[in-house]
Amino acid sequence: MATARNVNRPLSPHLQIWKWGPHMLVSILHRATGSGMATVGTVLLVWWLAAAASGKEAYQTFTDVMGFYGLGYILGTGLSLCFFIHMANGIRHWFMDVGANFELKGNKTSSIAVLTFGILATIAYWAYLIWGK
Repeated sequence: MATARNVNRPLSPHLQIWKWGPHMLVSILHRATGSGMATVGTVLLVWWLAAAASGKEAYQTFTDVMGFYGLGYILGTGLSLCFFIHMANGIRHWFMDVGANFELKGNKTSSIAVLTFGILATIAYWAYLIWGK
C-alpha cells in the first residue's frame, strides 16, 4: 500500500513562480477559439445548410431564430473574432516554429498584437458587412 510522502508540499510550484502575461492568454485563447469555431461554427453551418435544403419553412425558422434579438449578429461577431484571433495567433506560432520570437519582450509584444489585430479586424469586417455596400 502506498502512502503519501509529504502532504504539505505544493503540487504545482510553477503557479507561485510565473506571472500571467499576454503570451499565456493568447496561448489559451488559441485553443478556445479553435474549439469554439469547430463546435459552434459547425453546428450553425450544418443547421443553415439543412434548413436551406429542407425548404422555405425550415429556412424561415432558421432566419427567425438568428434574427431574434440580433442573435445572428452576436454569434457572427463572436465567430469572426474567434477566426481573426486564431488566424493571427497561428501566424505568431508559425514564426515561433521557425525559431523566431522567443525573447520575452518580443513574445509579449506579438501577443498584444494578436489581440489588437483580432479586435480591429472584427470591427473592420463587420463595418464592411453592414455599411460597405
